[in-house]
Amino acid sequence: MLQPPHSSLQVAAVPAQRVPVRDRDQDAPWHTEAVCRRDEAGLFFAPSKEPTAARLSREEAAKRVCARCPVMVECREHALLQPEPYGVWGGLTAAERRVVLARRRRREMELKKAARATNQIAQAG
Repeated sequence: MLQPPHSSLQVAAVPAQRVPVRDRDQDAPWHTEAVCRRDEAGLFFAPSKEPTAARLSREEAAKRVCARCPVMVECREHALLQPEPYGVWGGLTAAERRVVLARRRRREMELKKAARATNQIAQAG
């Protein structure tokens, strides 16, 4: 989702079909093609004190919208890079994004460690 529910963003309808990246207008921002722009923000952001069962159901419905979005990957990367602390973005909940970010950090540390070890071996050799 693009903006939290308190935003004054105007919502516009966009086509639901997937458009290959190479066919999109490269100058237009990715979010202009987001399917969620025509859906209720409440689907993507939790109301306060939402019961667990209702939250899970709402999140699954939001993920179904994301699954048919032509810019899901761009949306997900945006939410991971910002990082967006709330809502469903790119088919991931905030908790799922935290897991992805932790895995990325762990992988980066492993790669750096391997590079240092390779450099040490090269220097010793």
